[in-house]
Amino acid sequence: MKKKNKLLFLSTLLVGALVTGCGSSGGANTGQTSSGNTNTPAPSTESNPNPGLTVLKIATQSPLSGAQSLEGEGIKLGAQMAVADRAEEFKKLGFEIQLFPQDDQADPKIGVTNAEMLIADQDVFAVIGHYNTGVAIPSSVKYEDGKLAMISPANTGVELTEAGKKSVNRLVARNDQIAPAAAKYAKDKLGATNVFLTHDKTAYGQGLTDEVRKAFKELGVNELGYEGITAGEKDYSAIVNQLVARKPDLVFFGGMYAEMGIIAKQARDKGYTGKFMGGEGLESADIYKIAGPAAEGIVYATVVSDIRSQEEGKKWIDRFKESFKKDPGAFSPFAYDATLVALNGIEKAIQENGGKKPTREQVMNAIRGTNEFSGLFTKVTFDDKGDNKHSQVYIYQYGKEKAEFMGEAGK
Repeated sequence: MKKKNKLLFLSTLLVGALVTGCGSSGGANTGQTSSGNTNTPAPSTESNPNPGLTVLKIATQSPLSGAQSLEGEGIKLGAQMAVADRAEEFKKLGFEIQLFPQDDQADPKIGVTNAEMLIADQDVFAVIGHYNTGVAIPSSVKYEDGKLAMISPANTGVELTEAGKKSVNRLVARNDQIAPAAAKYAKDKLGATNVFLTHDKTAYGQGLTDEVRKAFKELGVNELGYEGITAGEKDYSAIVNQLVARKPDLVFFGGMYAEMGIIAKQARDKGYTGKFMGGEGLESADIYKIAGPAAEGIVYATVVSDIRSQEEGKKWIDRFKESFKKDPGAFSPFAYDATLVALNGIEKAIQENGGKKPTREQVMNAIRGTNEFSGLFTKVTFDDKGDNKHSQVYIYQYGKEKAEFMGEAGK
């Protein structure tokens, strides 16, 4: 898990997220802004309820079951809000916009299988996802073959946009942006002079840790250890015993909140008193259920800022809660903006195709051409790789009950 002065959202449900303003309209390359809507009806995901309209589907790919379903569901619901907010505008153009959510189960094989299914459905014109970089990378190969545009609201792995795929885009910062910021914060603000590095052996986790490793070396921070763990286990004594014995000032973990929660709890139980730090994979209120009091003090660098301090953000959070009876996930706001970007590209392609149903390639090119699009939480301009020129990095620290916004990294 990747903007100046743009508000992104604190990914902890703990803080809530999202706003009452919605739906953007107009061309993708004209500095468009989002507009407000007050109700969020659930968009249709079945056959066309309006036979006179042409169906256009936007799919989501995220884990809707399993250990990471909390954040995966948040991505789906963020996209659902955006689809609902712009549905009426598309009806006026003669199109029925439908959300088409898919459960990738955080599994690369399932992600690829889903991608093949989406490509076979000629009504699907964009994919919002994935949550896991390790699922996004192999799936993106299929999207590229099918000229099906993908916009990730969460993936930070460098490799995702380094392959030159025209179909692949992301709103968030990359690991090679996050890592230097995290390492500098660890040294300057947390006083780390020596560190122990560990990761979950995934494309995201190991990729981030390797980038952080390079950054710490450049800063002159001493490395006491570098180890990988297997995600999904319940006992990490092998790593924890090393932490207790070597006593690093800071442990940096590249991985997800579930494993971090277990490691932190077991390490505290055995007397480790140093600090813990990671990336946006640590963002989830569920870390408190896993780590208990040991969650307090864990620091993470992420790609979304605290939107609660802004009136628009507060309204969006309230609207999300009213619509879905739950707090938004860490990446619900980015999923919302990613979907607005996709819809903006689809609308532009329709206009350029004389008001008719566009081709996937037309939509793919329109989305890649997004320039100075003002979403609700971030501005978006894609470079020639599909990275967002406005992405930022922010720091949070878990308090007793919720994550607290520490500020923009480097400031």
